[in-house]
Amino acid sequence: MNESHHIVCPHCNAVNRLPSVRAAEEPNCGKCHKPLFVAEPLELTDSSFQKHVVRSDIPVVVDFWAPWCGPCRMMAPAFAQAAAELEPSFRLAKLNTDTEKATASGFRIQSIPTIAIFKHGREVARQPGAMSATDIVRWVRANG
Repeated sequence: MNESHHIVCPHCNAVNRLPSVRAAEEPNCGKCHKPLFVAEPLELTDSSFQKHVVRSDIPVVVDFWAPWCGPCRMMAPAFAQAAAELEPSFRLAKLNTDTEKATASGFRIQSIPTIAIFKHGREVARQPGAMSATDIVRWVRANG
C-alpha cells in the first residue's frame, strides 16, 4: 500500500498530496511547479503559520527568533544546516517574534531563540536556547 502525505508548498502555500515514496525524488508543487523541499528554513508569518503547522503531515520544526537577538543570529546558519540534513522528513521554519507577534504570544514564547516541534498542529517538544547544527539534528530526531 502506497502511503501519501500532505506537504505544504514553501513558495505558494498550496497543500500537495505526495506519495511517501516520492518524497526523496525532489517533487514539485502541483500549483506553482516549484520544489516542495528546498533544504533551507521557510519564513513563516502569522497568516501562513497555521497552514504549514496544521496541514503538513511531516513534523514542522519552528525557530522562534528576532533580528536583534545575538544568539538567534549566531544559530541561524546551524538551523539552515539542520534543514538541509533533515528534509524531507521534517520541515524547518523560522518565525520572527517581532513582526509575527500574534503567533509568538499564542505559544507563550518567552525567550529566544526557542525551537518547537509541531505534529498536526500540536506542539510536541520545545527547546529554548541556541544550539549547534549537530545538536539541532539530534534533538529533532529524538523528539520529532
